[in-house]
Amino acid sequence: MEFSADKIIELVQVWGLKAVMAVVIFIIGRIIARVLRNSLRAALRRGKVEETLVSFASNLTYALLMVMVIIAALNQLGIQTTSFIAILGAAGLAVGLALQGSLANFAAGVLMIIFKPFKVGDFIEAAGTMGIVEEIEIFTTKMRTPDNKQIIIPNNQITNGNITNFSAKDTRRVDLVVGVSYGDDLNKVKAVLEDILSRDERILADPKPTIGVLQLGESSIDFAVRPWVNSSDYWPTLFDLNKTIKERFDAEGICIPFPQRDVHLYQVKSGAAA
Repeated sequence: MEFSADKIIELVQVWGLKAVMAVVIFIIGRIIARVLRNSLRAALRRGKVEETLVSFASNLTYALLMVMVIIAALNQLGIQTTSFIAILGAAGLAVGLALQGSLANFAAGVLMIIFKPFKVGDFIEAAGTMGIVEEIEIFTTKMRTPDNKQIIIPNNQITNGNITNFSAKDTRRVDLVVGVSYGDDLNKVKAVLEDILSRDERILADPKPTIGVLQLGESSIDFAVRPWVNSSDYWPTLFDLNKTIKERFDAEGICIPFPQRDVHLYQVKSGAAA
């Protein structure tokens, strides 16, 4: 097939113009994609969103915009992109099904970063694990247990259950149950407990500590001792109170009974009439 000079010039002009327009679309589209990516990144940072999510969201947005720009440029060249879009959709669906668990962890990570049920440094209990949060990532959360083990938990397991954040509040209540014998003077026991709490500077005056008879047990009368402390003083105060109560009760002659049971034996007479 022969082409005349005029035909060749016409083809060059047509395809050259299309190529130039495609390049212009690509360049301008990339500039717009960068502007939108930077605007999104700035908006998320102003909202004090976690940096991990900021980086992921901005880069994902840029990638999606660039796919649109490339498709628009290819259309300008006259290339049919319908099948290409269908292939991308099918590939996306296949990847989504293959990474269903990972996507669930990703969605959970995004929700945790946005709503912030806890932050790095908080002491929490989640997914059956108790520890200090060391790092919140898109797919997993790293925690350090009290015995210094690192636990990596998928985010979906955390958001699917209850989350107890022990560091969310500035103060916590120490719950103690102290048993005394039935022969002890209850007013004296209460006075001794009140004196112990008043001598500990870590115990807060407001809210006022609660001391009262909790129940009449099988072998002891149980007192509920519930003082309030700063969250950072919870464990030291708990340990020290247990020790101090035992020492003061010994000095005051107050008995802390151990569980006991009365057993009655009956002798069966032999040779009883049938």
